[in-house]
Amino acid sequence: QVQLVESGGGLVQPGGSLRLSCAASGMMYSRYAMRWYRQTPGKEREFVAHIGSDGITQYGESAKGRFTISRDNAKNTVYLQMNSLKPEDTAAYYCNVIRGSLAYWGQGTQVTVSS
Repeated sequence: QVQLVESGGGLVQPGGSLRLSCAASGMMYSRYAMRWYRQTPGKEREFVAHIGSDGITQYGESAKGRFTISRDNAKNTVYLQMNSLKPEDTAAYYCNVIRGSLAYWGQGTQVTVSS
């Protein structure tokens, strides 16, 4: 059973930073690409960042230049370092992996950017 558990969200002031973590279990973690998405109420889930099993990264437009995705295969964990946060980054952030024909999601971690 694949499980993804996100952590690290919270309240931060504009311009601040947060680091999100997503711990994976029940899978050969190092073999799979991992992704971060985010969602605000009433909107579709938005792609944030991707890291391949080879470490190659891709970012959504909103994340470019401010967010960095990384992974630690020894800890089965993917990270999202978020800098220069803006109020529009406020959302629930979700970790995702696709294994075969199935997509797995964590429960999400809330990020609120407000003064």
